Amino acid sequence: MSVVPPSALGEPCVLLKLGEVVLKGKNRELFERRLQANIKSALKGFDVRADVRQRHGVIAILLPDGTSVDVADAVAERLTDVMGLVWIHRAWRVAKDPDAVTAAALELVAGRTELIERRATFAVRSRRRDKRFPLRSNELDRVVGGEINDKYGLPVRLKNPELTVHIEVDRDEVFVFTDGLPGHGGLPVGISGRGLVLMSGGIDSPVAAYRMLRRGLSVDFLHFSGIPFTTSESIYKAYALVRKLSKFQDRARLFVVPFGKAQQSLRSSGADRLQVVAQRRLMLKTAEEVAHRLRRDVLVTGDSLGQVSSQTLQNLTALDDAVAMPILRPLIGMDKTEIMAEARRIGTLAISELPDEDCCTLLAPRRAETRARIADLRQIEKRLDAEELAVQLAASIQEYKLDDPA
Repeated sequence: MSVVPPSALGEPCVLLKLGEVVLKGKNRELFERRLQANIKSALKGFDVRADVRQRHGVIAILLPDGTSVDVADAVAERLTDVMGLVWIHRAWRVAKDPDAVTAAALELVAGRTELIERRATFAVRSRRRDKRFPLRSNELDRVVGGEINDKYGLPVRLKNPELTVHIEVDRDEVFVFTDGLPGHGGLPVGISGRGLVLMSGGIDSPVAAYRMLRRGLSVDFLHFSGIPFTTSESIYKAYALVRKLSKFQDRARLFVVPFGKAQQSLRSSGADRLQVVAQRRLMLKTAEEVAHRLRRDVLVTGDSLGQVSSQTLQNLTALDDAVAMPILRPLIGMDKTEIMAEARRIGTLAISELPDEDCCTLLAPRRAETRARIADLRQIEKRLDAEELAVQLAASIQEYKLDDPA
């Protein structure tokens, strides 16, 4: 993506293209303010004082004079993880003059030697936001495209070209660029409220967390460990998964509940085939108590309908009965293949597949109940005093500090 900047290219910058944020009507300003705040937060790790400007669905990150190409590329790469952006372009700022724009476009194409050697097709796409510019968009396309064709002999193809030179005429300057990096789209993190993700060490819950981050939910993470009957491996995995996901939001937090003794108490209470659903209800009760303490509005789980025996419709209904707080299940209609593909894309699959001792299988019966009755589960919880146990478990949580993912 890097090109050594000749003098014709001016200064490097980054252009950010917004997605559904531009469709928010009268509330759009709220979404844009949150997005700009998230962008500035993502840039904290860079020793640059960027000027963030926004107009007409585009945010320009203007870097200080003399900023190196490597730093500009790194800024662009970092901003691909900011939710709400669909494209991130490493661009160049040039003067608002047709000759300066043409010279910059020629220099950009000159750096694509492989395309020039095989006479790749190209197109020029111009957008004139400032109508005071002397050339209209189609006129600028013809002028710049003609110069590229004359100098390099590249054929023009307006539909699906191999190289596209983009020109955007703004109020104070013109931006010229070719390639772009895809963003995640969605909504700015934090605009939709705050949630608590029940984070296992498996494949599903990190993908569920990612999906809710993409819908603008700010999240903390709660992991249930089988300690003292298991090792700390599942905590290490949860930590690694949360750290991987924390690049999408600022200040992600991981809390761990030592859950082994509570599971042993459930087994002693005669839960038998209801053990799995009963312990999941206890997890939700504990998570609700933790969420209240952290001032979180909703719980998030990685449930997928019918994927395992505890995730039948009747069992999920029994889980909903355990708490008053809403439970979001963003994976509810996805199958395992789809979930694994998304986990691979966001970089969590390899971590999730590492071996560990999962507390959910600890002391589990050979066969789990698929049609759990709420009345039976409430009887088990009454014998166990589950409400008080959930309060005690919530009081025992330990926070694990995360290093800066950037």
